[in-house]
Amino acid sequence: MSKTRTHLLYLGLIILGFLSSCKQESKKDEKENEPTTIDERWSEEKANAWAKNQPWLRGANFNPSTAINQLEFWQAETFDPETIDRELGWAEGIGLNCMRVYLHHLAWEVDKVGFKERVNNYLSIADKHNISTIFVIFDDCWNPTYKAGKQPEPKPGIHNSGWVRDPGDLLYTSDNLMPILEDYTKDVLNTFKDDKRVILWDLYNEPGNSGYKNKSLPLLKNVFEWAREVNPSQPISSGVWSLDLPDLNKFQVEHSDIITYHNYNDEVSHQSAIDSLKTYNRPLICTEYMARKHNSLFSNIMPILKKENIGAINWGLVAGKSNTKYAWDEPIPDGSEPKLWFHEIFRTDGTPYKQEEVDLIMELTEVKKQ
Repeated sequence: MSKTRTHLLYLGLIILGFLSSCKQESKKDEKENEPTTIDERWSEEKANAWAKNQPWLRGANFNPSTAINQLEFWQAETFDPETIDRELGWAEGIGLNCMRVYLHHLAWEVDKVGFKERVNNYLSIADKHNISTIFVIFDDCWNPTYKAGKQPEPKPGIHNSGWVRDPGDLLYTSDNLMPILEDYTKDVLNTFKDDKRVILWDLYNEPGNSGYKNKSLPLLKNVFEWAREVNPSQPISSGVWSLDLPDLNKFQVEHSDIITYHNYNDEVSHQSAIDSLKTYNRPLICTEYMARKHNSLFSNIMPILKKENIGAINWGLVAGKSNTKYAWDEPIPDGSEPKLWFHEIFRTDGTPYKQEEVDLIMELTEVKKQ
């Protein structure tokens, strides 16, 4: 998801750099239904007991091909259950069982009741296809401003040309946004906190990206505190992703129930990250990987994640308006087909970009070919 090249750094060093200072022991006697605080994350025992009840999670970051961004996904005028149903059916057909899906507070603010109804509708469609969901609450990537209503058309050949941050620059130009973000977070979590179709809450995607760095720390701390006040039955997390943000990384690893991370590197770097993260004795989910140009492939990464029993959530399912088949920093202004797709598994007609990749995925997910 990152626009920068910091994904290409050794994620293992993020953890090793502050391993000795940030590992906390949670309270062993915490009751499951007892309200928690920001300092009372799940114990290692509770986190690992949760993981034992889950299948091997494998899936994609999902945005329907007809939506350029989160607002076009969730606004009433453009919510597209038919496309969602069709594309999640393709995912089910190759054995994927989990999607990571971005929300946006503005879609909720405009139409709170309708927004939650559409989220419920999405969950029903996903559940029909035996797919669980990781919801993302906030995000520091791509365009800094946004508005409700009709969204822009994609810019030819430009990766994620219409994707929007949440809350983005509005957090620093508005005097009253934080209470709105709190109400949004708590409303969504309270509505779905016991919903078994939701498997995890990813509270903040790549905090500090887009040059924000530690400016994102107050919101990161707040969203964890708001989530702990709600105390959902599902675990909460925020994934580490950049070597350059030690303060954010430290907070994320110390306060996440399940450790999540991003890695768009080859198998050597990825294994290094896994080895360092495993020292926390908590379940791991890789919530972003697979960038063909950088040798993060299904063929060399997905088998490792299965062997290690780590959740494997690649970027992208179906090529569409997000333009993420194009590389981060290599636009093709005429919009022609890239020689090598950066992300995505399927074309919009449901045919695979690379049949051998789909064959491997089906082998790893143990789906029989028709």
